[in-house]
Amino acid sequence: METIRVTRAGLCAAISVKSLGYFGSNPDHDRASAVKHPNCCGRIRRPPVIRKLLLGFAVVLVVVVAAYVRLRHSTAPLETAYSGSRVVAVYSTSAQVREQISTVSFGERLDVLQRFQDQVKVRTPDGIVGWVAERDLLSADLWQRLKDLETKSEGMPVEARGHTRVLSNLHFGPGRDTTRVRQLNKDVRLELLTRQPAEIKPTAAAENAEQESSVPPPEGKKEDWWFVRAHTTDQGAMAGWLLGRFVELDVPQPLADYASAAGMRIVAWTELNRVNAASGKPMPQYLLVGTHGPEGQPCDFTMMRVYTWGKQRERYETAFVESNVCGKLPIARTQVPGAAGDVAFSFPDLSAGVAETRKYEMHQTIVRRLREGGAPQPRKRHH
Repeated sequence: METIRVTRAGLCAAISVKSLGYFGSNPDHDRASAVKHPNCCGRIRRPPVIRKLLLGFAVVLVVVVAAYVRLRHSTAPLETAYSGSRVVAVYSTSAQVREQISTVSFGERLDVLQRFQDQVKVRTPDGIVGWVAERDLLSADLWQRLKDLETKSEGMPVEARGHTRVLSNLHFGPGRDTTRVRQLNKDVRLELLTRQPAEIKPTAAAENAEQESSVPPPEGKKEDWWFVRAHTTDQGAMAGWLLGRFVELDVPQPLADYASAAGMRIVAWTELNRVNAASGKPMPQYLLVGTHGPEGQPCDFTMMRVYTWGKQRERYETAFVESNVCGKLPIARTQVPGAAGDVAFSFPDLSAGVAETRKYEMHQTIVRRLREGGAPQPRKRHH
């Protein structure tokens, strides 16, 4: 007896022939056959459910990714700006009722997308889009100016050292109406590089940190501004201009007491050399410069004193005084060739109405001014 093998494909073909009959197809019979034999005819007439689910998921995924890429990168920035405060809050909208969605630190680069009144829509380096206050941003040009100020400060000598007395605004230039770089906290360490007086404009609105009185200052009154290098905890060294009255000088003791007794308002100082005390400890000897009267004067300093260490009394003594100068910073200091410990110093002087260089030499405790031709004129005073 022969064994008849019926394959699955053959069975499906037989069912199809049977459903057609001898006289053509019967639609009603076709649908009935498809229901009765799902194993053969069902695979031909409809896809599996899981294939539909996978296809739908893929379509949704493509749509979501495309929307994300479009929302994040499609808007071309109008310009580039930088965060201009220590911490800048990023908000969800420019409306009054809003929530903070992120923060950026000073110096972070931002894409500017839109401006509305005093609010700016930005995109952060992390791709977060939100709104910040316009006053908290620095333009690309201002950021480059800040870098130029830092480069300039690196080659300048330090005339004095101090720290901020209160919260203080660092500016791009001398004057309250100049653009602000950022706000410095109290007790930020400062290196003072050069001084410049600036007029207090009666119509200029003083910033909150710099407004001490609601009464407008007299016309023509000036105040001292210092070009400083500030050492911040979050950004490192930064250069800019700071209002002089917000600077507390860290004058070496006891020089501050000596200057106060002489009625001198200290402007700057420099170490000339060092001598050994009786104990063998090296003691610095100083040149101290200052002025009388209020700030805003055309001369950086009008008087100078040299303080040397007295070995017999073991204290500082006034070795030299001069008060008929109109000195300008910086003060240059050099070693005298061939003389151990002897130093020379000089500065621009405007006493005669034109700038000329005043030169001095110091030998031990004796300070002499060098006239034209190099002839020394000794002047030694003890007070």
